[in-house]
Amino acid sequence: MTTDETAPWLVAALGNPGPDYAGNRHNVGFMVADLLAERWGGRFKRHGKAQAQVLEARVGPPGPASRRAVLVKPMSYMNLSGGPVTALRDFYKVPTERVVAVHDELDIDYGVLRLKLGGGDNGHNGLKSMTKAMGADYHRVRFGIGRPPGRMPVADFVLRDFSSAERKELDYFVDRTADAVECLLTEGLERAQSAFNG
Repeated sequence: MTTDETAPWLVAALGNPGPDYAGNRHNVGFMVADLLAERWGGRFKRHGKAQAQVLEARVGPPGPASRRAVLVKPMSYMNLSGGPVTALRDFYKVPTERVVAVHDELDIDYGVLRLKLGGGDNGHNGLKSMTKAMGADYHRVRFGIGRPPGRMPVADFVLRDFSSAERKELDYFVDRTADAVECLLTEGLERAQSAFNG
């Protein structure tokens, strides 16, 4: 299947809405989205067709090399992300292979990035919901948060804020993840993988 080169990219940053979750490990996708919004000079607005906040922008150098992008923060809670993301994919007529999920990843060390197309959900409820709704053929920008210490349950770990030690480097890692998203959109997966996969 040939992708329509005029179709926008849909960047779905995964997280949980509300101030109680803002600093959680599970909300690193939202942190990246907020930085991208700042870079792209736009503001999130509530979308009429989906339970989500969206921002439309052009990414990359001005002219034919720039890419249309729709940046999305689902407001449905993590485990229901698939509904709003799929509704927006359909609304903006985005091929599934131009959807990008930005999310936390337990099976990667803290701060390490991995980009890929397709694959499983590794128990991540946001990805599970997206895959159930639209299939698995979307891109993932995976931000490593590492495994919980000792016997701490995974749910407790991902819904806790980053530790003080982690926070020292968090801004740098969020910035690098935003760079990786932009590289994926403007230069493609292979270039982004070679530049950013840790």
